[in-house]
Amino acid sequence: MDIPSPIPRPWDLTRVVLGVLTIGGLALASFWVLRPFLLAGIWATMIVVSTWPTLRAVQARLWGKRSLAVVIMTVVMLVIIAAPLATAVIGVAERSDDIVTWSRSFITYVLAGPPEWVARLPLLGGKLAERWQAIAVASSEELTTQAAPYVRDVARWVLGQVGTVGTLLIEILLTVIIAIILYANGEAAAAGVVAFARRLSGPAGERAAVLSARAIRAVALGIVVTALVQSVIGGIGLAITGVPYPLLLSSVMFLLGIAQIGPFPVLLGAVIWAYWANGTFWGTLMLLCALVTGSLDNVLRPILIRRGADLPLLLIFAGVLGGLLAFGLIGLFVGPVVLSVTYTLLEEWVGQGPPRSDDGASAEATVDLPGAAGRST
Repeated sequence: MDIPSPIPRPWDLTRVVLGVLTIGGLALASFWVLRPFLLAGIWATMIVVSTWPTLRAVQARLWGKRSLAVVIMTVVMLVIIAAPLATAVIGVAERSDDIVTWSRSFITYVLAGPPEWVARLPLLGGKLAERWQAIAVASSEELTTQAAPYVRDVARWVLGQVGTVGTLLIEILLTVIIAIILYANGEAAAAGVVAFARRLSGPAGERAAVLSARAIRAVALGIVVTALVQSVIGGIGLAITGVPYPLLLSSVMFLLGIAQIGPFPVLLGAVIWAYWANGTFWGTLMLLCALVTGSLDNVLRPILIRRGADLPLLLIFAGVLGGLLAFGLIGLFVGPVVLSVTYTLLEEWVGQGPPRSDDGASAEATVDLPGAAGRST
């Protein structure tokens, strides 16, 4: 007796559309609920992924106690990352009145002509002395007209920083809390991400997830460590040459290094102040320290990034700069991850193409001009 085959169900377009809308609505609602914690969660994820090998090493030295390792890593995170950022923004906010007052008083300050040693400086001495002399002979009205837009920008920026101090402290607190949770349950979170990537794209998705972690670690090594080294060396130079507020300025240099601006704005002002207030010797010493600190960005960062991930260095730099322009500060880590995942999936897709046969290659190599076949026969 033949068993009739089941009648295939017709494709229900309404059911498919409603299912997609339901899933999309749930995803959108979940994103909306988690939106206040999204930025802190991304920062915590970047920090934990970057420092996970260090956590494992610390745990191995502490008799396998994960709780002790989490405590040590949290303290290190607060000292190295959270404290400099909070110190820089809060310090600028607390001195906002002094910054605005100093900016306005500087306009009416009567500047003397340049000393003779300025013109003897190598490379830029002549142009610097000429520009200095032009500012010295200018009237206060001219200086006020030229500098008024910059003073307004400084005042607006300072007031903006005052308004975001509370938000910054909350973000730092949330980042620390989420990082502690991820440190304690990192294996489960990593397994979930890898399982999702494998379900989404098979073995290529799993490799993309692993490569994303390597890209995050590479960027953290290249950017954060370089900014930390530059701020430490620059801060030592500030303290030795007697520049005021060396701790605050070191924190600002660290923040500028993270933002890919570099420590040069702070170091340039420190060099000018040292020449002005302490004389040629201390100014030259601060200038040498500034040159050494600034050159580390071009030497140390590529080496650290290359050690962290086996990816084209141009790809990492494009991700860092493009992510910074597209997403802000968090884009420093998001940009390289997006490009590295795209690069990996594209490379996997190209590699799975049909191999090139020898017959096709030889036939392509013997292609001649039109009419050649007729002449050969």
